[in-house]
Amino acid sequence: MRSLWMLIPAALAAGLAASPAMAEDDACRLTLEGNDRMQFSAEALSVPASCERVTLTLEHTGQMQANVMGHNWVLAATADYEALAQAGMNAGLDNDYLPADDDRVLAATEIVGGGERTSVTFETQGLAGRELTFFCSFPGHYAAMNGTFRVGDADS
Repeated sequence: MRSLWMLIPAALAAGLAASPAMAEDDACRLTLEGNDRMQFSAEALSVPASCERVTLTLEHTGQMQANVMGHNWVLAATADYEALAQAGMNAGLDNDYLPADDDRVLAATEIVGGGERTSVTFETQGLAGRELTFFCSFPGHYAAMNGTFRVGDADS
């Protein structure tokens, strides 16, 4: 009888893990790495259209400090990203190299250094079907550290 009681929590946990809500939550959580060689671990990121909110976690896998080789993750319309990155260079580290209150920033993390991580959660309403680019706004990084971001199904 005791072993039966031990199986019930395991079966319940397995059932919850397989539920569509849990699977959807996993699809709406992304992790990206940045390193000391000015590289992101992916050139493209996407989430299903069913994600109302996305949480992106940036892990800096390098060892250099934020003021030397810091990274962040910024999302913008593709048409805006280069001008936004260039404008951010003058904003300074204290502002995560982003102009204050700039509507072109759709989502952004703070700048982190080696061994650190940061996350941002943002709404996807209005992002499906748009051409979006993610990038690092640390001065000079945006040219190498960028990629496409997509909200929608693979065949949409």
